[in-house]
Amino acid sequence: MLKGIIESLRIKQWIKNLFLLAAIVFDRQLTNYHALKQIIIGIIVFNLLSSSVYLFNDLFDIQADGNHPVKKNRPIASGRVKKEVAIIASLVLGIGSLVLAYFLSFSFFMICLVYLGINLIYSKGLKHVPIIDVMIVAAGFVLRVAAGVTLIHVERFSPWMYVVTTLLSLFIGFGKRRAELTLLAVEANQHRKVYNGYTIEFLDQLITIVSGTTIVAYSLYTFSAPNLPENHAMMLTIPFVLYGIFRYLYIIEVQKSGGAPEDLLFKDKPLQLSVLLWGLSILVIFYIT
Repeated sequence: MLKGIIESLRIKQWIKNLFLLAAIVFDRQLTNYHALKQIIIGIIVFNLLSSSVYLFNDLFDIQADGNHPVKKNRPIASGRVKKEVAIIASLVLGIGSLVLAYFLSFSFFMICLVYLGINLIYSKGLKHVPIIDVMIVAAGFVLRVAAGVTLIHVERFSPWMYVVTTLLSLFIGFGKRRAELTLLAVEANQHRKVYNGYTIEFLDQLITIVSGTTIVAYSLYTFSAPNLPENHAMMLTIPFVLYGIFRYLYIIEVQKSGGAPEDLLFKDKPLQLSVLLWGLSILVIFYIT
């Protein structure tokens, strides 16, 4: 059962909480020990909080997950972890993370509270509302970025990052819905009601819109944000973002995969390389040149 609980924490998905690093990286404070320590503690707190949300979500989705070809093997859906144990674990993680957040920063605590609230509402009902379901997921990523901003004193962080984060997370979210709809085919609505409101054609249009606007927004950020180097070196990172977006499109539309985007960062080497090169170029531009 302990192994099942640990599996239910979805540790792989903790990688999403690295979005808290955006504040310190793009404000050029990565070498500031105090700021870095605050962000690391914040990431740990968000890890615990998000795992609490995952447990609650699995509890709400026991029946739907039981009919899913992959999710039926989740510990709670398969019965390896009892519902009572999952409830206790989620409450302990949720309350514990909020207490830690309060002592870290009141603003950070409020963002954590909002994150928990919207995710509980999402798990209870909004996950069944087309478009809104993906927008709620995107809001979670924006809240992660905002959480990082509350933990340090920022001077050069651009609001453009909120725009780019919103669009990128919408792109990934709609891409995930497309991959799931392709996997489940005609039985999709039996696994989750929200698929009644989606078609492959509709999702392709949404993906086209958000992928294009993501590229435009990031490109505008690289040469218009006031906190960037005056030589416009940030524009050199655009090709890595382009390739990352194109690669994800290739995965969901050609390979018919991508139902778990967080797994791709651990498995897809071309995508890993594009993210790595983008990150290294950011560090070079901000901290070396």
